[in-house]
Amino acid sequence: MKRLFSCFLFQKRPEDGLSAPRRAAFWLWNTLLPGGAVLVLGLLSLLMAPGQYGWDLFWDYLASPGLLALNLLPPVVLAALLYGLTGRWWLAYALTALPVLGLSAGNSYKLFFRDDPVVAADLLLLGEAGNMAGKYQLFLFGKLAAALACALASVLLLALLARGRPRGRARALTVGLSLACALALVPVYGSDQLYEDNANLEHINQWSTTQQYVSRGLIYPFLHSVKSALPHPPEGYDAQEAAQLLAQYQDGDIPEDKKVNIVGIMLEAFSDFSDMEEVKLTKDVYAYYHALEAESYSGRLLTNIFAGGTVNTERAFLTGAGGEDYDFRADTSSYVWYLKRQGYRATGDHPSYNWFYNRQNVNAYLGFDSYRFTEDCYRYLTDDKPTAWDYTFVPTLTASILEQLEEDAPLFSFSVSYQGHGPYGDQECWWGEVEDFIANKELDDTSRYILSNYLGSVQNTQEHLKVMVDTFREVDEPIVLVLFGDHKPWLGNGGSVYSGLGIDLSQGSKDSFYDYWSTSYLIWANDAAKAALGTELVGRGPDISPCFLMNVLFEQLGWTGDAYMQAVEACRKELPVIHNYGACITAEGELVREPSQAQAELVRQFRELGYYRLHHFTG
Repeated sequence: MKRLFSCFLFQKRPEDGLSAPRRAAFWLWNTLLPGGAVLVLGLLSLLMAPGQYGWDLFWDYLASPGLLALNLLPPVVLAALLYGLTGRWWLAYALTALPVLGLSAGNSYKLFFRDDPVVAADLLLLGEAGNMAGKYQLFLFGKLAAALACALASVLLLALLARGRPRGRARALTVGLSLACALALVPVYGSDQLYEDNANLEHINQWSTTQQYVSRGLIYPFLHSVKSALPHPPEGYDAQEAAQLLAQYQDGDIPEDKKVNIVGIMLEAFSDFSDMEEVKLTKDVYAYYHALEAESYSGRLLTNIFAGGTVNTERAFLTGAGGEDYDFRADTSSYVWYLKRQGYRATGDHPSYNWFYNRQNVNAYLGFDSYRFTEDCYRYLTDDKPTAWDYTFVPTLTASILEQLEEDAPLFSFSVSYQGHGPYGDQECWWGEVEDFIANKELDDTSRYILSNYLGSVQNTQEHLKVMVDTFREVDEPIVLVLFGDHKPWLGNGGSVYSGLGIDLSQGSKDSFYDYWSTSYLIWANDAAKAALGTELVGRGPDISPCFLMNVLFEQLGWTGDAYMQAVEACRKELPVIHNYGACITAEGELVREPSQAQAELVRQFRELGYYRLHHFTG
């Protein structure tokens, strides 16, 4: 027995004269022991993966064979590859443990501090990671301490007890098989369908992207995120050309006497249905909004989203760039940064969770000095309810703005409401009776409830906006108010209410295109702002994309804007609507499905400039 242990535990190769079974046992020992150590390493990573979300997720990992395999396979394959290259299990294990535990620790700290997991794109932003680490007090938490201790013990154990070194041919075969396995796994980890199939939603909020990520472990979702890590520039993108185009302009300074306070509010799913003849309103639900339009500069907004995807309109407005990828992970050029360079403070509110669209982090990247959410403000006003409706949100925001106006610097406030977010009740009317809003007898009861609840919400929002506007009228400080809707509302699964009303959403005609994509915007100013700007700010504005709303605002205020705004202005004048799905609307109001060569070149330059802006920070 003693001789057997000495043969198995401390030898680099089996002794001469050992029988074939014992030689096989020698190599089996030198495979199973390291393999077990690597699997334990993977489990340690899963132990830390949930961060602050608790033990339930860890037990969920263990209960899901698919998730377990997808998280444990990569360390095993990497360790086998490194063993083939080095011929030493302890070294292969150590080199595997470094990235696995490093990723696990970084993910845990990022979750603790910012409720944001580590994704592959973060590897391109190591400077940002260093800045983040410098802002927080790192600490050694229990799970990390246990993982480090286990890893160190495993290295020592393998150095003593798994010393088998195969010859060159066997090592080359191990390397080859490991690489082949890694290549075979690439489409597995890149599969969106497999990722969806391995949803693990029992103990998370399924609307939180962070919680969706951690519910799948760490190594698996991290590897799945690799394909999204590298940016995808628009066709024909030339960074040097974009830089040269921007170099032709310089940021314009805002005259001190025209630095009015700007209050922007994006209203959730707010859209004017009064111009749809299919909706038979029993009263003017939009009476106040129409009255406010009459004393404002207003127009239609053609968004890129329908019934959801709020952040697309929101961040297009703030950055001026068109596109679909607004998941910023580092400081990003925006009009917020420009206003701050001009001496403005930038704040805002959203009466819902800070993790929605990762606003708590992205808003800081866009330049906001502070932003209030449910977690740090509205939960205390709603008895811990997750969201605040406009009877809480609008008065709270109004009071905050009045308080901020007492400071010396001008204010840029941009907030996003929550009331109006679907779905709307389909069993009863929340705001009175169905007949108070619509007379559409052709709709079934479910559809009538949905539509009346939406319209009741819209009317209620206007009641609170009226109080805000009337308050701003009496303020001596100059205030310009910008209101716009982010997208058309959800009205039944599959647009069932639209269908029941006979509203054509095929987008086959211009009218249908507008019915699908249009909301509205208005720009209102109090008397103090009108006096400072020397304009009434009244009239009909152009139909525009959200990325051009700030252009229109600055134009009405008499501001030049930053270099980017000036560079895209020619495109905005010719094609005020550039839709992400390829269509454009000209300054004459023509819907263009296939742009002319000149129009296509304008669109190309606009996309190029927008991409350059979002990937070259000039804060």
